Amino acid sequence: MKRLHSFILKSFLGPLAFTFFICMFVLLMQFLWKYIDEFVGKGLEWTIIAEFLFYVSATLVPMALPLAILLASIMTFGNMGENYELIAMKAAGISLQRIMKPLIILIIFISLGAFYFSNNIMPVASLKTSTLLYDIKKQNPELILKEGIFTNDLPKFSVKVGKIDKNTGMMHDLLIYDHRENLGNTDVTVADSGTMVTSDDKLTMNLTLYSGNIYQEVKQKRRDKNHPSRRIKFNVFRQNIDLPGNDLKRTNEDKFKNSYRMLNLSQLNNQEDSLTLILDKSKDNFTRSLLAKHYFQKESKSIRNDSIKSQLVKEQTLNADSLFANFSSTDKLTSISYALDKGRKARENISRKEGEYSAQIKWIRKFTNEWHRKFTLPFACFIFFFIGAPLGAIIRKGGLGMPVIVSILFFIIYYIISMTAERFSKELVLAPVWGMWLSSLIVLPLGIVLTYKATTDSSVFNIENYVEFLKKINPLKLFKKKNA
Repeated sequence: MKRLHSFILKSFLGPLAFTFFICMFVLLMQFLWKYIDEFVGKGLEWTIIAEFLFYVSATLVPMALPLAILLASIMTFGNMGENYELIAMKAAGISLQRIMKPLIILIIFISLGAFYFSNNIMPVASLKTSTLLYDIKKQNPELILKEGIFTNDLPKFSVKVGKIDKNTGMMHDLLIYDHRENLGNTDVTVADSGTMVTSDDKLTMNLTLYSGNIYQEVKQKRRDKNHPSRRIKFNVFRQNIDLPGNDLKRTNEDKFKNSYRMLNLSQLNNQEDSLTLILDKSKDNFTRSLLAKHYFQKESKSIRNDSIKSQLVKEQTLNADSLFANFSSTDKLTSISYALDKGRKARENISRKEGEYSAQIKWIRKFTNEWHRKFTLPFACFIFFFIGAPLGAIIRKGGLGMPVIVSILFFIIYYIISMTAERFSKELVLAPVWGMWLSSLIVLPLGIVLTYKATTDSSVFNIENYVEFLKKINPLKLFKKKNA
């Protein structure tokens, strides 16, 4: 049995590693395609890009690992079924459960490792990814000039170039707007030709212009509609422009550390409790304020000091209908108008606060969903194995053909259900437990059924059986029998 277990483990670990890196590569390329515009033209060093890809890869493990387990288990048992190895094992009296036993133990350890990764490593990777992506987005792009198009990549300048000689680097028909004074288009330079050369330290741009004019509008401090202007004609004009530099400025990670994706289980619990306590206090204060301002009215000091008037007021307030009936028509209209005004203000305050509280509850719900997500990853790994292993034994097809199609189909169904249920949970339609576990609860019975079918050697995917069944229930034959 030790040799058999070793053979099964080797047959599974190879496809698992191969499919895991394939899934990681596909997901990583999808992520880069989404954020490719943030990297182009920024002059980032390869170490920064490699660091970012490393952190992003860590955040993609929850999607890649379950899919890799599903694909590897289908491939492993499909290969053994195609090569009649499963049949030989069953002929020797070894059941499918005993064949799956070493892999079940391995999947348990993988699931425990996935939980540790999700709770301890992925929050750190998410924090690093968010911080570094924020810094990359803020990074100023390198100056890239295109013919006939205004370029604003040079800080405080807007540059348009007519033609660029790619051999000499000489630019022709330049139009430059200087916005360093933040006064609008009051400083314009027109030149026949020129060059722009960046210094070795990339901190200075050496601008040399030939045969042109500088048009400057001088704004006065007093409010005068007419502004004097001047024109400066030059044959050669040289100027050094300071550049912000291409060194990536790192942001303090404390700015993002309180986000729900950057916390472990204990931190999520603490943050959720704190936010819930703040929300409850806010609701209690609003209720008291609403009752004090729009429901109960305070007595005036003169009535409160006069015990006789105070007693009369108390007696009258006990019977509001009789008190209102004794009012004159004018007083009744005034009271009704006053009450309606109070009611409208109360309704406006309640409507406004309802929107605020709904937004706060949705924010708290994200922490609750993230808490459940820590457990859904290892459970998904466990479920997908019990779907893939019996499915491979039933299909009996190895390689990357049928297993890939079936795996992607099951994973897409699981992913759509998961994303839809999570969205319902965020919108307060479903409870967090149902929102985060619904996909697993739907897929779990499928794994149980497939395991049972594979154990009993049921031909679930045998098309000939379904064809024979359809022939038996042919409506033409049934119609002929009735007429006969």
